[in-house]
Amino acid sequence: MSALERLLKLREQNPGPLRILSASGQLGFGIPKKSFERGIKSKPHVIAADMGSVDPGPTYLATDKIAAPEVLVRSDMRLVLHGAQQLGVPLLIGSAGTAGADVHLDVVLKILKEIAVEDKLHFKLGIIRSVIPHDLVEHSLLNQKLKPIGPIDLDENTLKQTEVIVGQAGMGPFERALKLGADVIVAGRACDTAPFAVIPKMLGFPTGVAVHMAKILECTSLCCEPGGRDAMLATFDGDSFTVESMNEAMHATPTSVAAHALYEQSDPYFIHEPNGRACLKHAKYEAIDERRVKISGATWQAADKPWIKIEGARKLGSRAVMLAGNADINFIKQSKNIINKVEEVVREIIPFSEWSLNIRHYGIDGVTDWPEPPVNLPREIFLLCECIAENSEKAKLVLATFRQQLLHFGFPGRSATGGNLAFPITPPELDAGEAFTFSIYHLLELDDWSALEQLFPVTIEKIGDQT
Repeated sequence: MSALERLLKLREQNPGPLRILSASGQLGFGIPKKSFERGIKSKPHVIAADMGSVDPGPTYLATDKIAAPEVLVRSDMRLVLHGAQQLGVPLLIGSAGTAGADVHLDVVLKILKEIAVEDKLHFKLGIIRSVIPHDLVEHSLLNQKLKPIGPIDLDENTLKQTEVIVGQAGMGPFERALKLGADVIVAGRACDTAPFAVIPKMLGFPTGVAVHMAKILECTSLCCEPGGRDAMLATFDGDSFTVESMNEAMHATPTSVAAHALYEQSDPYFIHEPNGRACLKHAKYEAIDERRVKISGATWQAADKPWIKIEGARKLGSRAVMLAGNADINFIKQSKNIINKVEEVVREIIPFSEWSLNIRHYGIDGVTDWPEPPVNLPREIFLLCECIAENSEKAKLVLATFRQQLLHFGFPGRSATGGNLAFPITPPELDAGEAFTFSIYHLLELDDWSALEQLFPVTIEKIGDQT
């Protein structure tokens, strides 16, 4: 009997509240064990976790790397596998290996299977792949069925430079895997909400409320005060759900939970999925006590046509960085103008032209590109100078030339000719490896609903002895 069949049988016998445990806001970076064990004692019907994001940047999508340390992926995976096996409930994991392409998914699957062998576990494993064919994206580009999310322009040349494209799987592939008997599901790139919302939806709970629940739950206790990464429990009852952190020191409040519904959302009222959107215009947040909040009121609006979010990254070249500081107030006042003039000099000196330079003035505009400098300038600034060129040797050559010209550049009010910069380490030019950028961050409109099944294939494997 599969985990879903056991759940359905249990629901027939006791159709009460449904409990969903969010194990980790990003599986592979360490699960606080005491909170997770408290969550297991609450006897959840479903355990789910998200594992990926574009937040760590484009490098992971463009390479075979995963962001999480393997030792923590292994310990986290062992913890959630044993928890699900102990209770006999489904375990659903989305966006395996950070970027969720096949190469990242396979790294996670290898670890999972090794744990199963070592610990003598047995279950049916559902695998969802999320790589999108280039020819589909090319066809969609030519037929104007791609919509950019943000300032990313895509043309045929950029598409050719993008080796791997992934799409975010919605609830559909997870539902197919569960119906095929999967006890454990590991997906490539997926919507953050999908692993959490799919089973409530399948059991007949309101889809809009289920997606709203998933949005709150997927980052675990980040929706609490003071907030953290401890396991989070949602209890679904009728057309509402209650959230509670498994860390007793964390408090879910109406304000903290409502604020988290806006997390990573461009629109405060809608949570988009491939087959529709949850509308939060009439959502209600009510305190049950000082640690728990009851949420209700979200509705579901089905889409006329399916769409998916797709992501791709391409290589820019090689990156080198230079680290330097300055404590001369006259330099700080004029730093942008000085740096622009020095770059002009460097471009006259360097025999090749294919390079770019980016200077961050920490203390002035290192984090945010402020439109105006601060009223009171800092007494010192730190310069992070980045050069991207064809290879690391050229990138370091540009930075070395830039460094030497900037070091002795003359400007009004200069205090001394000995040097404008202070170097925390030498040599100040460091090889920072290959540089990548997101080249695709778009919505792809599909012609029909059957395309969703084709784009996110599901396979089932038997792990361990099933007899």
